[in-house]
Amino acid sequence: MSITVYTKPECNKCDQTKRRLNKHGIEYTTVDVTEDAAAREFVTDGLGYRQMPVVVVDENTHWSGFRIDALDRLAAA
Repeated sequence: MSITVYTKPECNKCDQTKRRLNKHGIEYTTVDVTEDAAAREFVTDGLGYRQMPVVVVDENTHWSGFRIDALDRLAAA
């Protein structure tokens, strides 16, 4: 399972999401959308999200914001 967390600087919800993933020992990659225009376009235009973080697990599983329920489901899988 490949997990990508799209973030931006000074984002409390981004930090909370990464801490929760770390707590569960889940490996993930982070991408800063302020430094990667293609990633920003993917998140905003491709997926339709406007707030960070955006967590992408696969092409059918993704969400925006700090979602404890979704993060805990990942840990249980």
